[in-house]
Amino acid sequence: MGRLFGTDGVRGVANADLTAEMALGLSVAAAHVLAEAGTFEGHRPTAVVGRDPRASGEFLEAAVVAGLASAGVDVLKVGVLPTPAVAYLTGVLGADLGVMLSASHNAMPDNGVKFLARGGHKLDDELEERIEAVYEAHRHGEPWERPTGAGVGRVREYLEGFDQYVAHLIGVLPNRLDGLKIVLDEAHGAAARVSPEAFSRAGAEIITIGADPDGLNINDGCGSTHLGLLKAAVVEHGADFGIAHDGDADRCLAVDHTGEEVDGDQIMAVLALAMRERSALRADTVVATVMSNLGFKLALEREGLTLVQTAVGDRYVLESMKEHGYALGGEQSGHVIILDHATTGDGTLTGLMLAARVAETGRSLRELAAVMERLPQVLINVPDVDRSRVGNSAELAAAVSEAERELGSTGRVLLRPSGTEPLVRVMVEAADIDQARSVAGRLADAVKSALG
Repeated sequence: MGRLFGTDGVRGVANADLTAEMALGLSVAAAHVLAEAGTFEGHRPTAVVGRDPRASGEFLEAAVVAGLASAGVDVLKVGVLPTPAVAYLTGVLGADLGVMLSASHNAMPDNGVKFLARGGHKLDDELEERIEAVYEAHRHGEPWERPTGAGVGRVREYLEGFDQYVAHLIGVLPNRLDGLKIVLDEAHGAAARVSPEAFSRAGAEIITIGADPDGLNINDGCGSTHLGLLKAAVVEHGADFGIAHDGDADRCLAVDHTGEEVDGDQIMAVLALAMRERSALRADTVVATVMSNLGFKLALEREGLTLVQTAVGDRYVLESMKEHGYALGGEQSGHVIILDHATTGDGTLTGLMLAARVAETGRSLRELAAVMERLPQVLINVPDVDRSRVGNSAELAAAVSEAERELGSTGRVLLRPSGTEPLVRVMVEAADIDQARSVAGRLADAVKSALG
């Protein structure tokens, strides 16, 4: 079978691909692997477990909690909170493990299990592979070691996490947001309470949309993957700008006062200059993935800053940041990591910091974002293909080479399998949008032909 763990945990259609049995088994396997790795160091382990509002999160949370407790892990249930909140609480509470149940920006039927190590950091590939191996061994008949009596884990609600996380967000802001009118699109997701509370406490006047989760409407026509409602609301209310999160609120995209999108690359460019002024941008360097727009790199170079690029996935951005001590990194999709204040992408924190920059400078978001000019970029998702063969098709390699010859030095091509969905992503940048569309369309057809 293929690897269960993608770039961001284990995901699939809840109760079909991702079942209660799987969630329970993965949780027990994680407890065993971390114990063997010495994570628990002889003490009684504790885990923080949170989720987004998906209906399936209710039974998956029950399965994860049961698995952990049956393996001797005490569990703190923090309820519906963003992924970065679960990461923060895992660190601040000194927990040995964190678990977040979410499929992020995916549609409601999907869900996922994401494990966090002590300190609130994502597990590395080696630990994930070991968890998967232990899980598979048990599925094929290898028994668990099970504690009994007082050795089983205890479970309790930990509702203080909401206020702790909001206080943390407010506490790291460099200045207040008084005088700003901001529209917040919460994607009917995990930040529906947290984000409005944080922006309000920071002094902003807020208008909220997508803030009524019912378990079924997460990411449904709203949030960071569907900006139409936010664009309309910002213009209608005469707001200074708008902020959009995804289902688990580890992403942030923005919309300026005219309704124009401000993507993750532009947000990072704005934050990089703000952090440099505060001497907080270590080594004058930003980390981003190969999906970032070429215009982002050119903008940083004009400002005397350096861009380090990694493979796609915020986990790889984070690994580079931690290894070299960089303070800012992220993805065009809106995962932005401010490492001094978060261990993962934090959409609410990013939005607050962006708002703080607008309030501090008195300049509009549109003006601030103009530091970067986006080159035309076309992204096509090609479904129903064998994503595992992207790097092994001679036919596809020839099509890519031909596209690169056509674009020359004024553009670039990137093909990659999605780490979270069953599709291949085709990205083309060019100086001219029509050329980018034409090349991307031909490459998407080539992917279908070669991998269909």
